[in-house]
Amino acid sequence: MPISNLHALAAAGVSVWSDQISKRMLDSGELARRVEQDAVTGVTSNPTIFASAIGGSDDYTEQLMDLKSAGVPTEEIVKSLMAEDLTRACDVLAPVHTATGGRDGFVSVEVSPTLAGNTEATIAEARDWVKQIDRDNLLVKVPATPQGIPAIRALTGEGISVNVTLIFSLQRYQEVMTAYMRGLEDLLEVGGDLSSMTSVASFFVSRFDSEADRRLDEVGSNDANDLKGKLAVANARAAYGLFLETFSNSRFEKLSGRSAKPQKPLWASTSTKNPAYSDLLYVENLVATDTVNTMPLSTMDAYQDHGDPNPATFDAVDIVRANDQLEKMEAVGVEYDSVVETLEREGVEKFTASWEELLDLVEEE
Repeated sequence: MPISNLHALAAAGVSVWSDQISKRMLDSGELARRVEQDAVTGVTSNPTIFASAIGGSDDYTEQLMDLKSAGVPTEEIVKSLMAEDLTRACDVLAPVHTATGGRDGFVSVEVSPTLAGNTEATIAEARDWVKQIDRDNLLVKVPATPQGIPAIRALTGEGISVNVTLIFSLQRYQEVMTAYMRGLEDLLEVGGDLSSMTSVASFFVSRFDSEADRRLDEVGSNDANDLKGKLAVANARAAYGLFLETFSNSRFEKLSGRSAKPQKPLWASTSTKNPAYSDLLYVENLVATDTVNTMPLSTMDAYQDHGDPNPATFDAVDIVRANDQLEKMEAVGVEYDSVVETLEREGVEKFTASWEELLDLVEEE
């Protein structure tokens, strides 16, 4: 019998990853405790997370002053601080990585969001992160922008494992999965070891409801109101349907025969933004095998406190219903393509703003 609600979630096939990391979590042993007590098997990071960690405490002050005294440029200071925390997190999760045969136990570092429109610069920075954080359980986060898609293929083809971030669109998700498979095929052609490769595709969830609900309110009809709070889950479930189709086709079967792993869907942005909705809306409704749910610590604690101790996976009928709901969204006058294009643009803008805020914080310290 699972020892906690989160262990039950993990037993249902969901990898529980922390959407927060900081020097304090590492120094206090909190990350290690959560691995043991909360079934945590991974960590993600982004500029917003580090801006909060550095700006919200004086934990980094001594390191900051030492690096500044040495004349290190601001951006390099930021990357040095990030690299130290993430290397330590990799080491905490190394036993998980080993125990799962390289299928879990990962830590993600994000390529600068200012490079989201530059394929070659994204590839170059990803290579730099791999050199700086020399750990087998590192994933480099690359945004699923049009310029990010070829970077995903190129990096995978070089043997660099990627966490594809900022996915909102089903069409873009299909492009991401195809880029991953093409990268594996490229790697195979040069004699690479496919068994060493891992990738996740981060589908951002709660933001979809935030944008769709706003537009449904503008429509104001009963049919529109009936869809509020349902479309983010529908979008994610429809994406999982694509995952099942893609990684069971003959193309991937050839790769899996050479020990390739499917690219797991990762549910990101799973804290609930609307207080009228359940605080576990994007956890309890997205239980499926071979998925990852990356949660803020508050959401993790909420699931331990009152989450479903016997979580049930959604099924093929739920996926059909999800696609029907997305069609109904169009029918009531909310255009899917417009929603996801807005979310992708704003996602890049928000992460870029957080990166610039992080640089400013370090500059001011």
